[in-house]
Amino acid sequence: MRNELPNPEPCITRRGVTRSVFGLGLLGLAATACSPLGVLNGLAPRRRAAEDIAYGPDPRQRLDIYVPDGLKAPAPVVVFYYGGGWDSGSKTMYRFVGGALAAKGFITVIPDYRLYPQVRYPTFLEDCALAFAWTAAHSRQWGGSDTQMLMGHSAGAYNAAMLALDPTYLRAAQSRLMPAGTVGIAGPYDFLPLQSAELKTIFGFPTAPETQPINHVDGHNAPMLLLAGTKDVTVLPRNTQHLAARIKDAGGPVSSKLYPGIDHREIIGAMGQPFRFLAPTLPDSVAFLHGIASGQAQPT
Repeated sequence: MRNELPNPEPCITRRGVTRSVFGLGLLGLAATACSPLGVLNGLAPRRRAAEDIAYGPDPRQRLDIYVPDGLKAPAPVVVFYYGGGWDSGSKTMYRFVGGALAAKGFITVIPDYRLYPQVRYPTFLEDCALAFAWTAAHSRQWGGSDTQMLMGHSAGAYNAAMLALDPTYLRAAQSRLMPAGTVGIAGPYDFLPLQSAELKTIFGFPTAPETQPINHVDGHNAPMLLLAGTKDVTVLPRNTQHLAARIKDAGGPVSSKLYPGIDHREIIGAMGQPFRFLAPTLPDSVAFLHGIASGQAQPT
Protein backbone atom coordinates (compact mmCIF):
# COMPACT_ATOMS: atom_id res chain seq x y z
CA MET A 1 0.00 0.00 0.00
CA ARG A 2 1.39 3.39 -1.04
CA ASN A 3 2.42 5.96 1.57
CA GLU A 4 0.70 9.27 0.93
CA LEU A 5 1.46 11.19 4.14
CA PRO A 6 4.70 12.98 5.08
CA ASN A 7 6.83 10.86 7.43
CA PRO A 8 3.97 8.48 8.14
CA GLU A 9 3.90 5.27 10.06
CA PRO A 10 3.90 2.34 7.64
CA CYS A 11 0.47 1.58 6.26
CA ILE A 12 -1.23 -1.45 7.75
CA THR A 13 -1.54 -4.42 5.44
CA ARG A 14 -2.94 -7.91 5.79
CA ARG A 15 0.56 -9.24 6.47
CA GLY A 16 1.82 -6.41 8.64
CA VAL A 17 -0.76 -5.59 11.29
CA THR A 18 0.23 -4.91 14.87
CA ARG A 19 -1.94 -4.45 17.88
CA SER A 20 -0.03 -1.35 18.93
CA VAL A 21 -0.63 0.44 15.63
CA PHE A 22 -4.29 -0.53 15.79
CA GLY A 23 -4.65 0.91 19.26
CA LEU A 24 -3.14 4.22 18.20
CA GLY A 25 -5.82 5.19 15.79
CA LEU A 26 -8.87 3.07 14.98
CA LEU A 27 -11.70 5.48 15.65
CA GLY A 28 -9.66 8.58 16.24
CA LEU A 29 -8.32 8.79 12.68
CA ALA A 30 -10.05 9.88 9.52
CA ALA A 31 -10.86 7.05 7.16
CA THR A 32 -7.76 7.53 5.03
CA ALA A 33 -6.35 4.62 3.10
CA CYS A 34 -3.50 4.13 5.56
CA SER A 35 -5.45 4.45 8.82
CA PRO A 36 -6.62 1.36 10.72
CA LEU A 37 -10.20 2.47 10.10
CA GLY A 38 -9.44 2.93 6.41
CA VAL A 39 -8.05 -0.62 6.27
CA LEU A 40 -11.12 -2.00 8.05
CA ASN A 41 -13.49 -0.34 5.61
CA GLY A 42 -11.28 -1.04 2.61
CA LEU A 43 -11.26 -4.77 3.31
CA ALA A 44 -14.95 -4.98 4.23
CA PRO A 45 -17.25 -6.97 1.94
CA ARG A 46 -18.97 -4.44 -0.34
CA ARG A 47 -22.58 -5.29 0.37
CA ARG A 48 -24.06 -1.83 0.89
CA ALA A 49 -27.32 -1.97 -1.06
CA ALA A 50 -28.58 1.52 -0.32
CA GLU A 51 -27.28 4.62 1.41
CA ASP A 52 -28.51 7.89 2.85
CA ILE A 53 -32.12 6.76 3.07
CA ALA A 54 -34.19 9.19 5.12
CA TYR A 55 -36.02 7.85 8.15
CA GLY A 56 -36.87 11.39 9.33
CA PRO A 57 -36.70 14.99 8.12
CA ASP A 58 -33.36 16.01 9.69
CA PRO A 59 -30.13 15.62 7.66
CA ARG A 60 -28.76 13.39 10.45
CA GLN A 61 -31.75 11.06 10.18
CA ARG A 62 -30.32 8.92 7.40
CA LEU A 63 -29.35 5.27 7.24
CA ASP A 64 -27.40 2.78 5.12
CA ILE A 65 -28.53 -0.77 4.36
CA TYR A 66 -26.25 -3.79 3.81
CA VAL A 67 -27.76 -6.91 2.22
CA PRO A 68 -26.28 -10.44 2.01
CA ASP A 69 -25.42 -11.70 -1.45
CA GLY A 70 -27.83 -14.11 -3.12
CA LEU A 71 -30.74 -13.94 -0.68
CA LYS A 72 -33.23 -16.72 -1.34
CA ALA A 73 -35.28 -16.44 1.85
CA PRO A 74 -36.12 -13.62 4.26
CA ALA A 75 -33.06 -12.73 6.33
CA PRO A 76 -32.89 -11.59 9.95
CA VAL A 77 -32.24 -7.88 10.41
CA VAL A 78 -29.74 -6.12 12.69
CA VAL A 79 -29.87 -2.38 13.42
CA PHE A 80 -26.41 -1.25 14.55
CA TYR A 81 -25.83 1.97 16.51
CA TYR A 82 -22.28 3.32 16.60
CA GLY A 83 -20.65 5.08 19.53
CA GLY A 84 -18.85 8.38 19.88
CA GLY A 85 -19.92 9.74 23.25
CA TRP A 86 -23.23 11.09 21.86
CA ASP A 87 -21.28 13.99 20.32
CA SER A 88 -19.57 12.41 17.29
CA GLY A 89 -19.72 9.55 14.81
CA SER A 90 -20.87 8.69 11.33
CA LYS A 91 -22.42 5.65 9.69
CA THR A 92 -19.77 5.79 6.96
CA MET A 93 -17.09 4.96 9.56
CA TYR A 94 -18.71 1.59 10.20
CA ARG A 95 -18.92 0.05 6.75
CA PHE A 96 -16.76 -2.76 8.13
CA VAL A 97 -19.51 -3.67 10.61
CA GLY A 98 -22.27 -3.60 7.99
CA GLY A 99 -20.21 -5.66 5.57
CA ALA A 100 -19.17 -8.20 8.20
CA LEU A 101 -22.73 -8.82 9.40
CA ALA A 102 -24.15 -8.95 5.87
CA ALA A 103 -21.49 -11.53 4.96
CA LYS A 104 -22.86 -13.66 7.83
CA GLY A 105 -26.42 -13.52 6.52
CA PHE A 106 -27.92 -10.46 8.24
CA ILE A 107 -29.53 -7.49 6.58
CA THR A 108 -27.78 -4.72 8.48
CA VAL A 109 -28.99 -1.17 8.96
CA ILE A 110 -26.62 1.53 10.26
CA PRO A 111 -28.32 4.86 11.00
CA ASP A 112 -26.89 8.23 11.79
CA TYR A 113 -28.70 10.00 14.61
CA ARG A 114 -28.63 13.50 15.99
CA LEU A 115 -25.83 14.32 18.41
CA TYR A 116 -24.83 16.93 20.96
CA PRO A 117 -24.81 19.94 20.73
CA GLN A 118 -27.70 19.73 18.26
CA VAL A 119 -29.69 17.61 20.73
CA ARG A 120 -29.51 16.25 24.25
CA TYR A 121 -30.97 13.25 26.08
CA PRO A 122 -33.39 11.73 25.22
CA THR A 123 -33.61 13.00 21.63
CA PHE A 124 -30.84 10.71 20.34
CA LEU A 125 -32.75 7.77 21.76
CA GLU A 126 -35.89 8.93 19.99
CA ASP A 127 -33.92 9.03 16.73
CA CYS A 128 -32.61 5.51 17.31
CA ALA A 129 -36.16 4.32 18.00
CA LEU A 130 -37.40 6.02 14.84
CA ALA A 131 -34.66 4.32 12.80
CA PHE A 132 -35.66 0.93 14.21
CA ALA A 133 -39.35 1.62 13.52
CA TRP A 134 -38.52 2.65 9.94
CA THR A 135 -36.54 -0.56 9.50
CA ALA A 136 -39.39 -2.67 10.85
CA ALA A 137 -41.75 -1.00 8.39
CA HIS A 138 -39.53 -1.21 5.30
CA SER A 139 -37.02 -4.05 5.61
CA ARG A 140 -39.22 -6.56 3.78
CA GLN A 141 -38.52 -4.74 0.53
CA TRP A 142 -34.83 -5.59 1.02
CA GLY A 143 -35.57 -9.23 1.86
CA GLY A 144 -35.77 -8.87 5.63
CA SER A 145 -37.74 -11.08 7.98
CA ASP A 146 -39.65 -9.97 11.07
CA THR A 147 -36.77 -11.09 13.29
CA GLN A 148 -35.19 -7.71 13.96
CA MET A 149 -32.41 -7.18 16.47
CA LEU A 150 -30.37 -4.39 18.01
CA MET A 151 -26.62 -4.05 18.28
CA GLY A 152 -24.36 -1.22 19.37
CA HIS A 153 -20.89 -0.21 20.50
CA SER A 154 -20.09 2.21 23.33
CA ALA A 155 -22.69 5.03 23.34
CA GLY A 156 -24.46 3.02 20.65
CA ALA A 157 -24.65 0.06 23.02
CA TYR A 158 -26.26 2.40 25.56
CA ASN A 159 -28.81 3.42 22.92
CA ALA A 160 -29.54 -0.20 22.04
CA ALA A 161 -29.87 -1.23 25.68
CA MET A 162 -32.23 1.63 26.45
CA LEU A 163 -34.51 0.67 23.56
CA ALA A 164 -34.37 -2.97 24.58
CA LEU A 165 -35.09 -2.34 28.26
CA ASP A 166 -37.49 0.61 28.04
CA PRO A 167 -40.12 -0.07 25.35
CA THR A 168 -41.66 3.39 25.65
CA TYR A 169 -39.28 4.76 23.00
CA LEU A 170 -40.24 2.20 20.37
CA ARG A 171 -43.92 2.52 21.24
CA ALA A 172 -43.69 6.29 20.80
CA ALA A 173 -42.06 5.68 17.39
CA GLN A 174 -45.01 3.40 16.52
CA SER A 175 -42.75 0.48 15.70
CA ARG A 176 -44.69 -2.53 14.45
CA LEU A 177 -42.01 -4.81 15.95
CA MET A 178 -40.02 -5.03 19.15
CA PRO A 179 -36.37 -6.20 19.20
CA ALA A 180 -35.98 -9.97 19.31
CA GLY A 181 -32.53 -9.65 20.91
CA THR A 182 -29.73 -7.20 21.61
CA VAL A 183 -25.93 -7.25 21.47
CA GLY A 184 -24.18 -4.57 23.54
CA ILE A 185 -20.45 -4.07 22.99
CA ALA A 186 -18.49 -2.07 25.60
CA GLY A 187 -21.58 -0.16 26.62
CA PRO A 188 -22.14 2.32 29.47
CA TYR A 189 -25.18 1.06 31.35
CA ASP A 190 -24.58 2.22 34.92
CA PHE A 191 -22.40 5.33 34.88
CA LEU A 192 -23.66 7.70 37.56
CA PRO A 193 -22.46 9.98 39.05
CA LEU A 194 -21.33 11.88 35.97
CA GLN A 195 -17.89 13.47 36.08
CA SER A 196 -17.71 15.10 32.64
CA ALA A 197 -19.13 18.61 32.27
CA GLU A 198 -20.27 17.75 28.74
CA LEU A 199 -22.09 14.60 29.87
CA LYS A 200 -23.79 16.62 32.60
CA THR A 201 -25.06 18.93 29.88
CA ILE A 202 -26.10 16.05 27.62
CA PHE A 203 -27.97 14.12 30.31
CA GLY A 204 -28.93 16.99 32.59
CA PHE A 205 -27.62 17.71 36.04
CA PRO A 206 -28.50 16.48 38.55
CA THR A 207 -28.86 13.42 36.36
CA ALA A 208 -32.03 11.40 36.75
CA PRO A 209 -31.71 7.67 37.53
CA GLU A 210 -33.98 6.85 34.59
CA THR A 211 -31.17 7.81 32.20
CA GLN A 212 -29.43 4.56 33.16
CA PRO A 213 -30.27 1.30 31.35
CA ILE A 214 -29.69 -0.69 34.53
CA ASN A 215 -32.65 1.05 36.15
CA HIS A 216 -35.06 -0.23 33.50
CA VAL A 217 -34.43 -3.92 34.13
CA ASP A 218 -37.60 -5.84 34.95
CA GLY A 219 -36.69 -9.37 33.82
CA HIS A 220 -38.97 -9.22 30.78
CA ASN A 221 -36.37 -8.18 28.18
CA ALA A 222 -35.63 -10.15 25.05
CA PRO A 223 -32.29 -12.03 25.22
CA MET A 224 -29.19 -9.85 25.50
CA LEU A 225 -25.50 -10.51 24.88
CA LEU A 226 -23.15 -8.08 26.64
CA LEU A 227 -19.46 -7.99 25.63
CA ALA A 228 -16.58 -5.95 27.06
CA GLY A 229 -12.79 -5.95 27.29
CA THR A 230 -10.94 -6.16 30.58
CA LYS A 231 -8.57 -3.33 29.56
CA ASP A 232 -11.31 -0.88 28.63
CA VAL A 233 -10.64 2.39 30.47
CA THR A 234 -13.11 4.41 28.36
CA VAL A 235 -16.18 2.50 29.50
CA LEU A 236 -15.28 0.38 32.48
CA PRO A 237 -16.24 -3.30 32.13
CA ARG A 238 -18.11 -3.13 35.42
CA ASN A 239 -20.93 -1.54 33.38
CA THR A 240 -21.34 -4.85 31.57
CA GLN A 241 -20.97 -6.87 34.77
CA HIS A 242 -23.50 -4.77 36.68
CA LEU A 243 -26.16 -4.89 33.95
CA ALA A 244 -25.74 -8.62 33.39
CA ALA A 245 -26.03 -9.28 37.12
CA ARG A 246 -29.13 -7.10 37.43
CA ILE A 247 -30.86 -8.86 34.53
CA LYS A 248 -29.98 -12.29 35.92
CA ASP A 249 -31.25 -11.32 39.36
CA ALA A 250 -34.53 -10.20 37.77
CA GLY A 251 -34.87 -13.51 35.94
CA GLY A 252 -34.21 -12.12 32.45
CA PRO A 253 -32.22 -13.80 29.65
CA VAL A 254 -28.66 -12.47 29.37
CA SER A 255 -25.19 -13.67 28.44
CA SER A 256 -21.99 -11.76 29.10
CA LYS A 257 -18.32 -12.16 28.21
CA LEU A 258 -15.20 -10.22 29.13
CA TYR A 259 -12.30 -10.47 26.69
CA PRO A 260 -8.94 -10.50 28.52
CA GLY A 261 -6.53 -7.73 27.56
CA ILE A 262 -8.90 -6.03 25.08
CA ASP A 263 -9.66 -2.32 25.14
CA HIS A 264 -12.51 -0.10 23.97
CA ARG A 265 -11.40 0.28 20.35
CA GLU A 266 -10.04 -3.21 19.83
CA ILE A 267 -13.32 -4.88 20.74
CA ILE A 268 -15.20 -3.21 17.88
CA GLY A 269 -12.24 -3.23 15.48
CA ALA A 270 -12.20 -7.01 15.86
CA MET A 271 -15.41 -7.09 13.83
CA GLY A 272 -13.41 -6.45 10.67
CA GLN A 273 -10.46 -7.82 8.77
CA PRO A 274 -7.57 -7.93 9.49
CA PHE A 275 -8.13 -7.41 13.22
CA ARG A 276 -10.28 -10.43 14.04
CA PHE A 277 -7.40 -12.10 15.84
CA LEU A 278 -7.82 -9.56 18.64
CA ALA A 279 -11.13 -10.84 20.05
CA PRO A 280 -14.03 -13.09 19.00
CA THR A 281 -16.46 -10.16 18.86
CA LEU A 282 -17.81 -11.17 15.45
CA PRO A 283 -18.24 -14.93 15.95
CA ASP A 284 -19.73 -14.48 19.43
CA SER A 285 -22.17 -11.85 18.15
CA VAL A 286 -23.08 -13.88 15.07
CA ALA A 287 -23.67 -17.07 17.08
CA PHE A 288 -25.98 -15.18 19.42
CA LEU A 289 -27.87 -13.43 16.61
CA HIS A 290 -28.29 -16.65 14.63
CA GLY A 291 -29.54 -18.29 17.82
CA ILE A 292 -32.18 -15.59 18.15
CA ALA A 293 -33.14 -15.91 14.49
CA SER A 294 -33.50 -19.68 14.80
CA GLY A 295 -35.35 -19.51 18.10
CA GLN A 296 -32.53 -21.34 19.88
CA ALA A 297 -30.84 -18.57 21.87
CA GLN A 298 -29.44 -20.00 25.10
CA PRO A 299 -28.21 -17.27 27.49
CA THR A 300 -25.50 -18.46 29.85
